[in-house]
Amino acid sequence: MVSESTDLRRSLPAVDRVLGDERFERLISLYGRELVRDQLRLCLDLLRTRLVDAGDGEIELEQQLATLADRVGHRLQREAGQLRRVVNATGILLHTNLGRAPLPRTVTTDLPALMDAYCDLEYDLESGRRGERNRRADRLLRQLTGAEAGLVVNNNAGALVLILATFAAAKEVVVSRGELIEIGGSFRIPEILAAAGARLVEVGTTNRTRPADYEAAIGPQTALLLKIHPSNYRITGFVGTVTAAELVDLGRRHELPVVVDEGSGLLRPHQAPQLADHASFQELVALGCDLVCGSGDKVLGGPQAGLIVGRGEAVERCWRNPLYRALRPDRMSFAALEKILMHHLVGRPLPIDRLWPDEAEHRARLQAMAVELGAEIVKADAFLGGGAAPERPIPGKALALPGSNDFLRRLRQAEPPVVGYLREGRLVLDLRTVDPADDAALVAAVRAAVKD
Repeated sequence: MVSESTDLRRSLPAVDRVLGDERFERLISLYGRELVRDQLRLCLDLLRTRLVDAGDGEIELEQQLATLADRVGHRLQREAGQLRRVVNATGILLHTNLGRAPLPRTVTTDLPALMDAYCDLEYDLESGRRGERNRRADRLLRQLTGAEAGLVVNNNAGALVLILATFAAAKEVVVSRGELIEIGGSFRIPEILAAAGARLVEVGTTNRTRPADYEAAIGPQTALLLKIHPSNYRITGFVGTVTAAELVDLGRRHELPVVVDEGSGLLRPHQAPQLADHASFQELVALGCDLVCGSGDKVLGGPQAGLIVGRGEAVERCWRNPLYRALRPDRMSFAALEKILMHHLVGRPLPIDRLWPDEAEHRARLQAMAVELGAEIVKADAFLGGGAAPERPIPGKALALPGSNDFLRRLRQAEPPVVGYLREGRLVLDLRTVDPADDAALVAAVRAAVKD
């Protein structure tokens, strides 16, 4: 005797017949026939298993088949989907999980013209000969930092590897034990030194390091003195560190280069109190550091990149290292970076400025959205993010609504997705990290999530 579950399984449609449905044709246009077919087969296999386990008609087959396209679409979006634009309402500007620094619209509107055609990336239009792709960034970095030269690689870890491989391969690098940090993605400074072929010499203790500790460690195999910005790691209390100025003095006395990994890409001093004690590229160069490196997609506000500035001879040695070719950025990164550097040079607004908005304008924006959403305006702290000033909150106001994890999930499934956070059972939406052009999309997403 044939059971009902077996009959139900026999009534499942063939894959090719389902793919002819107009709803699946739309998915095929987005993801291609092969990916859609694979996900459809997985969904049908899951349904077949459920039919076996369901017994006598506990699953309504027609309803399952009616929602099959939606389930396949969700799986494709999750596993094979393209990058999606996200509304960041977390109050963390440089959100690593959300792509860090958003480029200004004034930059992104200019980029397509350099992407869908050829450009003079490595071509000198005046002479008709080959040019150097780094030449524009070099000029801008020199103007912004006062350095003799500048060089761009694909990220700051790459910048540090290139410097170490150029100056300290098979030699010793002296670093304070308190600066041997782990950066994002479980990459640790000692491992980076080892990958570059350098030998680490730790000095001082976790909480206190003195100039004399560095001096005692200097020997015939010492290649350079290295200082690392602690990023999102802090020790307070009985602490002591060697300043960049002290390290430069020591390096000059022993004729050793001093390298500082600034980390966040702060080119010039910033007026924000959260960055008051963060030495900028410009300040470190003025102190006499031989090389300074940092990120392009953090405080700088640009694309992922590693920036190296310093003495001309030292930068040129990095440029001549064969490893540079493996680390140099492509034209998209250079195009975006050059435009961001121009923004810094002429003083145009950058996304980081949203964290300190005009008080009256921000209050009016909050009040208008609070009325639309029935939300309350509450105190909330924003943060720079990206490892910059983690212990320095930026006080301000945000919107609050009754919330839950399920509410957060529904917002993440909106179009565009919205990311906020929960605090004491309430959904908090911080507009300081939301582009004002996205306010209408944010309101629509919240309203749709409430209805669901």
